[in-house]
Amino acid sequence: MSTPALSVLDLVPVRTDQTSADAVAATLALARVADEAGYRRYWLAEHHNMPAVAATNPPVLIAMVASATTRIRVGSGGVMLPNHAPLVVAEQFALLEAAFPGRIDLGIGRAPGTDPVTSWALRHGAGGVTADAVEHFPEHVANVIDMLSPEGVGVGVGGRTHALRATPRATGVPQVWLLGSSDYSARLAAERGLPYVFAHHFSGRGTAEALELYRSQFRPSADCPEPRTFLTVNVVVAPTAEEAEALVRPHALSMVALRTGGPLAPQVLVEEAAAVELPPEHDGLVEAMRGRWVVGDPATARAELQQLAAAYGVDEVMVHPVAGARTGDDPQRAVAREATLRLLAG
Repeated sequence: MSTPALSVLDLVPVRTDQTSADAVAATLALARVADEAGYRRYWLAEHHNMPAVAATNPPVLIAMVASATTRIRVGSGGVMLPNHAPLVVAEQFALLEAAFPGRIDLGIGRAPGTDPVTSWALRHGAGGVTADAVEHFPEHVANVIDMLSPEGVGVGVGGRTHALRATPRATGVPQVWLLGSSDYSARLAAERGLPYVFAHHFSGRGTAEALELYRSQFRPSADCPEPRTFLTVNVVVAPTAEEAEALVRPHALSMVALRTGGPLAPQVLVEEAAAVELPPEHDGLVEAMRGRWVVGDPATARAELQQLAAAYGVDEVMVHPVAGARTGDDPQRAVAREATLRLLAG
């Protein structure tokens, strides 16, 4: 089996020992590690009103990460398009591409990325996004792509056609990807001839079916003549398997709370997590989630990632490093997450 290229997904997690400023500083340090270790791309998620996640604004984070690195591609994993006006997204990413040519990815999703109340505030609180934005998702994706082109689009208003461009004199465009956790985006990506990523790290189910649907229905485009996809996986790597198991428990507890409707809070430290006893009825949930993650020593983790890449027919794996922190760690660093990236890269 060939070794897949490695990339990184980052939600900018917030621990009990961190402020938002600390979490962002830790992300910038992690991105530098990924850049130096040869990772292919570094994507930032969009989530809102979550105590343990500071990735609320991908374009802002992308600008910071791209400025802090020199080589790695930086992008969104992803921008939840129904939360935003297409022109605003196109303008943001056109400027990012202008500032960091050849290094910007625009990953687009249609999930809310938050709770219903926050979703309402994002989409309707300022009156800027229509109530049926989800229904118009395919149209809005097309609008973003068209407005990103150097030629722009023509908009008919008052019987006249007006030129509309995301930036005045573009010389390049970011690479656009569609993201999803169901077969909806797989079908749309295939129809539009776009690269596609299934959220295996979050769902873990339906990955093979979604990728098969995408590949079987794919229509070549000028920018993407063949189906292009990769795999996303939750990963913790440590010098020993025992240490990796200890480091993954804070994330496991956060996911149990999310999946069972429990109270959401900043991610606990490793020592705090070790003292938590889950109800017996949650054991099956933990085992099911843990079985889809890659957790172990470097050799074992690399072998598992190679097997996953081969099983799903991809040449790239985007790792979501979910290792927790220990008491006394620098709040502005994610020491165990950095170690995961270094150990994987060898």
